[in-house]
Amino acid sequence: MLTGKNIILGVCGGIAAYKTPHLVRLFKKAGANVQVLATASALEFVSELSLATVSRRPVLRDLFELEGPGDDDKTMHITLGEWADAFVIAPATANTIARLCAGLCDDMLSVCFITLRPDKPVLIAPAMDGHMYGSPSVRRNLAALAAQGCRLLEPASGELASGQCGLGRMPEPEAIVEAVGEMLRPAPASPLNGLNVVVTAGPTREKIDGVRFLSNYSSGKMGFAVAREAARRGAVVRLVTGPVSLVTPAGVERIDVESAAEMLEAASRFFGTCDLFIGAAAVADYRPEAPVQGKIKKDDAEMELRLVRNPDILGEFSAGRRPGQISVGFALETGGGIGYAREKLERKRLDLVAFNVYDGVSTGFEVDTNALTLIDRDGNVTELPVMPKDALAGQLLDSIEQLLPSR
Repeated sequence: MLTGKNIILGVCGGIAAYKTPHLVRLFKKAGANVQVLATASALEFVSELSLATVSRRPVLRDLFELEGPGDDDKTMHITLGEWADAFVIAPATANTIARLCAGLCDDMLSVCFITLRPDKPVLIAPAMDGHMYGSPSVRRNLAALAAQGCRLLEPASGELASGQCGLGRMPEPEAIVEAVGEMLRPAPASPLNGLNVVVTAGPTREKIDGVRFLSNYSSGKMGFAVAREAARRGAVVRLVTGPVSLVTPAGVERIDVESAAEMLEAASRFFGTCDLFIGAAAVADYRPEAPVQGKIKKDDAEMELRLVRNPDILGEFSAGRRPGQISVGFALETGGGIGYAREKLERKRLDLVAFNVYDGVSTGFEVDTNALTLIDRDGNVTELPVMPKDALAGQLLDSIEQLLPSR
């Protein structure tokens, strides 16, 4: 996917900048041309000479550089945007993220970001201390950049420069190159193009009192991956999600909810108009019968909590769906249980069920990989091995496309 492609690599002033010469080498090895744009502070962490040597181009910093790939050096901040096939910012610091969000343009990196053609993909790889990454200001700025079409590559977990361990490490260069290749891969001619798709994702929270709730470990990553891939294939996607900390996929309309009742209310607004409903959310089966206002005091040695059944969102959709609408569900078990998945397929009148076994290591909640066994109404079984959830979403939608009525 990268042979002959032109990549702008923006490097910011974080400790992870030391990885960028290796990142440039990987892009070059994949056949890409690379132009490095560095902030002034980036060159405190990585040598300008090393970046220029591996990229075989001068590193650009100021607005009035005289050399570059553009035909007119005086307007290089414009011609670079025409030349590039993709713009990658790695590592992206909190400061640069805020400047890009605010529309500031006082160096070559920020000016080229502003003048980049809107049809060119942008990949931002944040890298900073975990507390910084989780701060409301940074999250707000990242959400704004995602809303304008930038793709955000989630930081990795591990040892940080502060000596602490947690989320905030720049993804490895190999992962960044793979993500750019995926962005530049042409979208397949898909039967999903133009269809209305509703995806539910994440957990639900069922209130016990004003400060406590029942929930589960769902991170929403599988549902978000499905929504992102459906949008890439041209679908009009509405993502109804429980409480998660994930960035909204580009081109997806997001509706945030908390409880199962709220998820049903939000999703049901699209029941009549959607062509495909994918229930990937881990909806709580039960909720407290009578949530308490305020906080329950610890007065007794024991406490009884009476639970009642939550609404069945997939069942509600399937029961009233019109001819031609497709219904897809997920079934998770902690061991075995494929018979339960088949039973769920029949009971909820699904067209396809995606069954997976939770092991807490490579499949299930909170991890970036999964494995699925797909079962359709004709009894066809497709086993998908452990792979990243984004790749798995593509395989799932390939199977769903086979179920769509002829268009």
